[in-house]
Amino acid sequence: MAKPPFCGAAIPLTQTGLSSVCKALDVGVAEIWALVFTECDPPYAGFWSDGRPQILYEQHIFHRLTNGKFDKTNPDISNPRPGNYGASGSHQYDRLEEAIGCDRSAALESASWGMGQTLGENYREVGYATPQDLVDRMVYSEDAQLAAMMNEIKASHIDGAFAAHDWKNFARVYNGANYAENHYDEHLASWFAKFSSGTLPDVHVRAAQMYLLYQGFDSGVIDGQWGDRTRSAMNQFQVGKGLPVTTSLDDDTFRALVSAWTG
Repeated sequence: MAKPPFCGAAIPLTQTGLSSVCKALDVGVAEIWALVFTECDPPYAGFWSDGRPQILYEQHIFHRLTNGKFDKTNPDISNPRPGNYGASGSHQYDRLEEAIGCDRSAALESASWGMGQTLGENYREVGYATPQDLVDRMVYSEDAQLAAMMNEIKASHIDGAFAAHDWKNFARVYNGANYAENHYDEHLASWFAKFSSGTLPDVHVRAAQMYLLYQGFDSGVIDGQWGDRTRSAMNQFQVGKGLPVTTSLDDDTFRALVSAWTG
């Protein structure tokens, strides 16, 4: 089956990618997971089940970038007012595709991409020459998504606030002036408290959960925790592939999961 547009390699986060961002921002993994879980919709991964990055399309940014040229002909995707988001997931791509039909570059700049919901308009400050260059990396891997998030934080000079857990000042820049209406700082603080005091996601287990998600097996939240739901999803996959049914994730099963996705 052909993959849909904007579906690339969709490689899950690696320990190397996570550690690199932690080092660059001088934070622990709890801070990173807190931001990811604040930015991402359930199941809290940088990619949807079809392998496309999580996005949020912003009609007011498209309006600004195109000087309102499409407000009358395409009012659902070009409007001076923020909002009108609708459902997450494929609906956001429906809106993006409509905008692409009007102005591709402006459309790509008007969506937020991946784990850190990096706004396409910020492609230069996160290290890319064009909006398409940014998107090409966002569809490739969560490591690239997380690196873009890191670059945006550093370019916005809020890495100090992030490391100091100054959630309000961090949110004011990263989420915008209306952060309090979204309770963004409160969500960050709550997730950080959870990850600081609880079990942190296991990156290897989390990758398996994502590959199961791509194959249509429901392992629940992509949280890197080995539980009954993840085990059950894995066992269904093993049965379908004629693999030994196990109680824990083994190397053969993981390789089979990767191969099933990459073809």
